[in-house]
Amino acid sequence: MTRTTGLITIAAAATLLAACASAPKNPMSFFVTSVGSGKGADLGGLAGADAHCEKLAAAVGAGGKDWRAYLSTTGAGGVNARDRIGKGPWQNAKGAVIATDVAALHGSNNLTKQTALTEKGTPINGRGDTPNTHDMLTGSTPDGRAMDGSTDSTCGNWTKSGEGAAIVGHHDRIGLRDDEPSRSWNSSHPSRACSQDALKATGGDGLFYCFAAK
Repeated sequence: MTRTTGLITIAAAATLLAACASAPKNPMSFFVTSVGSGKGADLGGLAGADAHCEKLAAAVGAGGKDWRAYLSTTGAGGVNARDRIGKGPWQNAKGAVIATDVAALHGSNNLTKQTALTEKGTPINGRGDTPNTHDMLTGSTPDGRAMDGSTDSTCGNWTKSGEGAAIVGHHDRIGLRDDEPSRSWNSSHPSRACSQDALKATGGDGLFYCFAAK
């Protein structure tokens, strides 16, 4: 290799590296998990759920945004889902804005079957599809807070895969009736139990929402 050729090669490599370094990251800041934990509602607690969000996001070039699972927990030190997801705005993998801020998310948001996409930009089956997997784990009230009372609403704060129950929402905003719970994206009804089979029997697959907190 001549000195001139070598210099050209080095310059080309430097240009390529600079282009890669300046390439914009995936701007996605919201998605529905394409897969669950595989252990029903046992997500490894909030930490495990957050790590799952980060792993899926990183696989499509959207990692490192402080990804948080939209999940509430109960009991001592309970956490509200709405308090852990940042301030917004949030957009899906196709660039559609889901909500501009926390108030809009829990008010008049743009969450539908067409916009509640996975990190890959693909839709999730809803009511009328086979199988129906529109149940999203949340453990939350309609305004994004932890449920009151002694009844299990979070499958043991996302550590159970057997007995118990978790509050779920419908990402497609469709249920058995034309009422508010059926149309709720985050607080429609409790699951039958916490196992993968129980979640599937209810109309889900152990999926949940992920939001970029920064």
